[in-house]
Amino acid sequence: MTGTYVLFQMWGPFRQSLIDGHLFYVEQARKRLLTQFENIEAEADKASEDWLENNSHRFDPDRDDPGSFYEAAGEAGIEFYRLLSDMRDQTQLSVVAGMFHEWDKQLRDWLVAEVRHWHRGDMAAEKIWKANFSDLADLLEGLGWKIRSTGYFKLLDACRLVVNVYKHGKGTSLDDLKQSFPEFLPDPNAGTRLAWSSSDVLDHTDLKVSDAQFQAFSDAIVSFWKDVPENISEADVASVPAWFEKAILKDRGQKAGAK
Repeated sequence: MTGTYVLFQMWGPFRQSLIDGHLFYVEQARKRLLTQFENIEAEADKASEDWLENNSHRFDPDRDDPGSFYEAAGEAGIEFYRLLSDMRDQTQLSVVAGMFHEWDKQLRDWLVAEVRHWHRGDMAAEKIWKANFSDLADLLEGLGWKIRSTGYFKLLDACRLVVNVYKHGKGTSLDDLKQSFPEFLPDPNAGTRLAWSSSDVLDHTDLKVSDAQFQAFSDAIVSFWKDVPENISEADVASVPAWFEKAILKDRGQKAGAK
């Protein structure tokens, strides 16, 4: 084979279908899920009113303090707002998780499909599916695509950590998120005397993704798909990570380093 042999190809209509499918997911998630939380303040006020209506029969003007009664109604509204706000945050995170996982699966599907055009064997495909985020970045870099220097890669890395913290809670991803992207762990007491002096006390229960951050994650995925090289030939490949080389050679019945 010559150095111009194409190893990976991103067909134009396929690229556009990936972008269109992603944008459809984001649009419909906003329309069908996230917009339901746009008026939670008004719904909390309604919850207070409902509490008063449902408990009015318990009020005895000869014994009960009207102020305390209205205070209880206010507390019911506050609790309703807190619970609905938490549900909104969890829904937003679940949408982000679904979006990231779909992108991750589509990337691996594409890589495996392209490898199978020029390589026989299951080990390479298996390793691509088992590779972590950094391993995949190593592979793309080895193919000549300097992805780590892009802004969208940093956003995808942040999205990965957010999704891992959302799924697993405490762990290495939480530590990494605190270190590299603390903006996704906002202090709930920010601006008050109760604000934390250190991020060490923040944990997975403080995880939040704002609408602007959600949009940034979405834009990063679109930028990624737009930036995939149309053709990656043998001449573009400087080197490949050891895990990928070993998988290729194992499929061929060879050992790493063998001629």
